[in-house]
Amino acid sequence: MTVIDLAEFGPEFNADPYPFYDRMRARGPVHEVCDRAGNRFWLIVGHTEAKKALTDPRFSKSAETVGMTLLDEEVIGRHMLGLDPPDHTRLRRLVAREFTVRRMDALRPRIEDVADGLLDGMAAEPGCRADLVGAFAFPLPITVICELLGVPTADRDRFRDWSNEVVAPTGPDTEKAAVHGLAAYLDALIEDKRRSAADDLLSALLRTSDEDGDRLSATELRAMAYLLLVAGHETTVNLISNGVRALLTHPDQLDSLRADFGLLDGAIEEMLRYDGPVETATYRFTREPVPLGGTVIPAGRAVLVGLAAGDRDPGKYPDPDRFDIRRDPAGHLAFGHGIHFCLGAPLARLEARIALRSLLERFPGLALDPDPSGAPLDWLPGLLMRGVRRLPVRW
Repeated sequence: MTVIDLAEFGPEFNADPYPFYDRMRARGPVHEVCDRAGNRFWLIVGHTEAKKALTDPRFSKSAETVGMTLLDEEVIGRHMLGLDPPDHTRLRRLVAREFTVRRMDALRPRIEDVADGLLDGMAAEPGCRADLVGAFAFPLPITVICELLGVPTADRDRFRDWSNEVVAPTGPDTEKAAVHGLAAYLDALIEDKRRSAADDLLSALLRTSDEDGDRLSATELRAMAYLLLVAGHETTVNLISNGVRALLTHPDQLDSLRADFGLLDGAIEEMLRYDGPVETATYRFTREPVPLGGTVIPAGRAVLVGLAAGDRDPGKYPDPDRFDIRRDPAGHLAFGHGIHFCLGAPLARLEARIALRSLLERFPGLALDPDPSGAPLDWLPGLLMRGVRRLPVRW
């Protein structure tokens, strides 16, 4: 089988990977590829095959399967995304006791207040123009997750820089510095919570134990805080900005939603399917040779499951490149599938629901504000996150 060099696709692949995934899928749902850095791995682009891989125990989440240690796990500690049962089961059980629907629902008034305050700030911008990411899509979820976990307001700008570098690294040295910076910061924050516990999730995780008295160790607590902080806002930033961009480039769908906000929940699910915030799941590793989609992935190989690619598979969704807020996108993979399904999905949906309705009601004339020079949008690099660094809008 020919190894596909993703670097040959050029910058167009980063801006709009879907036509490339279509061409790959036409040749088969599973391919061996290499990236710009020369790393070789297997990429799954079919929906059926992606869903199977997300639940097949022959695909391990632990890098130890292939004798690797990932940077964040080496510095911060092993977290749920890099563990298999029973370790994953134990950690998820402990955090799920505190990450409850009741706790999430109780956040609604605060999320609405934060959204309204940010929109007030946007409305005060001169020239009725703003960067939607910087003014709204980023500060809303970062404020919510930081307040939920108990991160002081004064520390959030530093955290933003670290987090951006972790999910979309600009280079190995800057990525390493960001991970080390986060580790040191979280150690200090956790120690502060030990001395003076508060009514926040991190303090609750310090106290929590199951019926057998099991608790999170110091390293596990740091890794859990890292995962919740990073995953708890980066995905929602892109859900909001990608969703707004989809609406503004499909005015008929935007008009339908404005006319009937009863369509909002379905619209959010279609946004997740059409151009979701996570392009691929984090690495899996084959424990043994795995037949999938007419090919065999050898043992000991790294595998990326294409969530975005699978959600544009015409075998699952008719006319998949059409954005249709009345579509039934049930079964989309934007939050994953199986035991690693995103724990924060209810919070992300709640934030998106509040953010989108508040934004569209406040700015009925909202539109994209492209660069007069014709410069393209600045897309996040890499295959993990799907989104832009800035989204200029006007109203």
